[in-house]
Amino acid sequence: MGSGATGAAARRAALTPGARRVLDTAAELFYERGINAVGVDLIAQRAQVTKKTLYDRFGSKEALVAAYLRERDERWRRWLSARLDEAARAADPDPGTAAVARVLATFDALEVWTCRENPRGCGFVNAAAELPDPTHPGRLVIAEQKRWLRDYLRELCRATPAGDPDDLADELVLLHEGAMVLGGLGTVAEPVALARRLAERALTQRGPAGGVTRGVPRGATRGVPRGATGGGPRRARPGEPAIR
Repeated sequence: MGSGATGAAARRAALTPGARRVLDTAAELFYERGINAVGVDLIAQRAQVTKKTLYDRFGSKEALVAAYLRERDERWRRWLSARLDEAARAADPDPGTAAVARVLATFDALEVWTCRENPRGCGFVNAAAELPDPTHPGRLVIAEQKRWLRDYLRELCRATPAGDPDDLADELVLLHEGAMVLGGLGTVAEPVALARRLAERALTQRGPAGGVTRGVPRGATRGVPRGATGGGPRRARPGEPAIR
């Protein structure tokens, strides 16, 4: 993720203060109200810029939607990478066990992210429902984001002792996506925790005799009260650091 992180930092630094306000405002409104329900007039008004400034900086609403989704994706990737690094440091020194800990930490990271960032479900799934045109620049960002998650899980699974890691990664990406959708709908209590248990079961079944998931830490969810994802996601409390 090194080159991608460098590119993301460069894009953030290139934004003028006005463009930064436009993008932050658009991100909030697009996620909370829906992309098609929000026009550029409202975004410009809330961001305290003119429509000319908005178009000068982003070119079109379609490009602004793509920028919103791209930045959301970049924040998620940074968050996930940091949580997996924490899990690796806390894991058993055995390489196979540490690799399994990193796989399961993706669900721990998702649980916290869902509590704080996804009260209406996955922003990419929500956006995809509003952008049926496969050539829309936002739709292209969504497709790339989902491919990235699948490839990332494949990379993690290949480091574990599990058999057929590519097939296992496909199972895990389905668990990730399903947990986010059901979390947004509120139809299953603690869907991410359930998805993690199913992922652990899948890893054990595919691993060597005796299982490889014994003692895997859940360090990424420290500080999240038990049941925080049941009955709706939890926002960060006053004074609690926001996810960056």
